[in-house]
Amino acid sequence: MELEDRTINDLMSLGLARYEARVYLTLIRRGSYTAAEVAREADVPRQRVYDVLDALVRRQLATTHPGRVATYSAVTPELALARLMAVQRESVDRLERVSQGLTGLLQPLWFQGREHTDPLDYIEILRDPKAIAERFADIQRQAQRELLTFCKPPFVAPAENTEGMEVVRRLHRAGGTVRALYLDAALDDPETVEHVRRFAAAGEEARFASELPLKLVIADASLVLCDMPDPVAGADSTTTLFIEHPALAGCLRLAFHTVWEDAAPGREPGLVPRGAR
Repeated sequence: MELEDRTINDLMSLGLARYEARVYLTLIRRGSYTAAEVAREADVPRQRVYDVLDALVRRQLATTHPGRVATYSAVTPELALARLMAVQRESVDRLERVSQGLTGLLQPLWFQGREHTDPLDYIEILRDPKAIAERFADIQRQAQRELLTFCKPPFVAPAENTEGMEVVRRLHRAGGTVRALYLDAALDDPETVEHVRRFAAAGEEARFASELPLKLVIADASLVLCDMPDPVAGADSTTTLFIEHPALAGCLRLAFHTVWEDAAPGREPGLVPRGAR
């Protein structure tokens, strides 16, 4: 029974329906059968057996012998399987032609699609504090030449910000630039003063301004992370944007340096690295 089931499955893989496979397998066991005998031996419903036998005859897998009671015989398996394979090959050839035609049609569209992007796919909108902190860490890691920051509370990075410290050291060793603008009020907070001292020792240049328009990070004049406070809900409600757009980043970089030139170093000696104004 297991061998028969496997044979039926193999015949089905060559394109026969299950009833067709069972009837053909029955027909090869004897010279000829009546429809009623086939139905009984193949366990096919009597009302279906005539349709199945007609299908096998049309596919040249069986022959019919007219008489008072028509009988049916299977063609030799070698010939039957060759005919089934021919149909499969023809189907594969047809699919291959269809595939080649579709490739010729779709490939140019694919290449054209690479030239067009969603008009806003360079902007990522963030509202979850954890996601904002992760994106801040990402933009620091991606910086290779320059990292500019407007530092305003509340800060998303942890107080020690060891990863940010390593970024500052890496950029400083590579001859890059790390500049941060803090609010004057930060000098009244001992924790922030200590933070500025540690980052200055690592290579960050720091200055202080009475006002900063928003929280802002610019990396390599191409990546921007900035917050957009809700003008109605107030400072407690904000949306952060991550933007990968060199033109906008370049414009914001100019704005940063405008504020930087008007800002002043800290009031305490050693708070900023040598060379800062």
